[in-house]
Amino acid sequence: MNPKRIRILKSGKSGDGPTAYWTSRDQRVEDNWALLFARAIAQETDVPVVVIFCLTKEFLGAGRRHYEFMLKGLQEFEGALSRKRIPFVFLRGDPGQKIPEFVREYGIGALVTDFSPLRVKAEWVEKIITDIEIPFFEVDAHNVVPCWEASPKQEYAAHTFRPKLYGRLSEFFEEFPGLEPNSESAEILSGNGMLEVLSNTRETGIKALLPERISGKSNDSLFEPEHFEPGEKAARKVMESFLAEKLDSYRTLRNDPAKDGLSNLSPYLHFGQISAQRVVLEVEKTKSDPESKKAFLDEILVWKEIADNFCYYNPGYNRFESFPDWAKKSLNAHRDDWRKYIYTLEEFEAGKTHDPLWNASQIELLRTGKMHSYMRMYWAKKILEWSESPEKALEIAICLNDRYELDGRDPNGYAGIAWSLGGVHDRAWRERDVTGKIRYMSYEGCKRKFDVKLYIAKYSAL
Repeated sequence: MNPKRIRILKSGKSGDGPTAYWTSRDQRVEDNWALLFARAIAQETDVPVVVIFCLTKEFLGAGRRHYEFMLKGLQEFEGALSRKRIPFVFLRGDPGQKIPEFVREYGIGALVTDFSPLRVKAEWVEKIITDIEIPFFEVDAHNVVPCWEASPKQEYAAHTFRPKLYGRLSEFFEEFPGLEPNSESAEILSGNGMLEVLSNTRETGIKALLPERISGKSNDSLFEPEHFEPGEKAARKVMESFLAEKLDSYRTLRNDPAKDGLSNLSPYLHFGQISAQRVVLEVEKTKSDPESKKAFLDEILVWKEIADNFCYYNPGYNRFESFPDWAKKSLNAHRDDWRKYIYTLEEFEAGKTHDPLWNASQIELLRTGKMHSYMRMYWAKKILEWSESPEKALEIAICLNDRYELDGRDPNGYAGIAWSLGGVHDRAWRERDVTGKIRYMSYEGCKRKFDVKLYIAKYSAL
């Protein structure tokens, strides 16, 4: 593993106890640089490694569908860890408080976590740093090129980021080693009532672990979970199916919402149930159409990793202030423009607008937990057009994205919404009423791109 993938968050003398990996963003056993690094530290000092997960309530607007998808994936995660003789400890509460408590309770010798550019993870990390005395490391197990290595600043656009990313790719693009099991089963963590190992959920059920206040989220009952089976094994199957059946035509079908041409990997990438680097490694092995491979790799490398870059270097990523100056100036100039339609959050949420195409995209989201990537752009841009202000549009788009997208609460979502509403990673276009110089999308334009009637019929039927 390239050592540049690792950062020291806190120096100190390692204790004699186990090494703990606090998994947050990368919830998998295979192809996990953070877990591999934690295991390597443990081997150096001849101690076991243990994995911790801490469940928080009301996480950034997450609903029942997200908790169920995640918890079922974590059940599989715990089983895979047990086959490596690695204990999995399930905590509930504020990680900034619970992780230090766990470290002290069990005399943890060193702590490792995975990287996230979001503010909430940074806040937890800062709390933990001030409350522990042992070495604390962070590993970017999510990006192929570590976020802080890909660029030292917020990038203006994909064309400025792309050469930097590809210029560093060869340093970090390597096959993963296997994960060595603990030398013996770690009994050191048993017998304390504070711990809740996920294997217990086989008896109590996932429902018992759901945060109490999210069980009644509006419209979450419409979700049809059969669209996405959670877990590492399911993620691998989805990847293999995409490589075998869709990658060859990806370049021509990816922008057609009426056809199933996408990888459908984003929920698994979001929860870390599959590694983006593993996907890239497998794509490179195929003999698919070179242009389709290039188009897909641009999505999973450049656009995925520039989203992390945006959120990492711009802490206001979910606010109007994060937009580039030209976009803020243009939107401010059109604040008082007359709007033919203005909808409330509740009307948007229920898919009750005048536009059947927009309504169909919202129904797709409610039912399946994922909206086609082309429709996400149209969906967000129309929220801007039909809201009383850019700030209100941003609030509504983020609320609905984070509440219903299985891959919500993610840098890709925040960056995608900021692109659609605020011109982030884009340029100024022809000026229009309401939306100013933000790139425009229309119903008529969609009709020229794909079979709009087929898409509407497909999802209106749900």
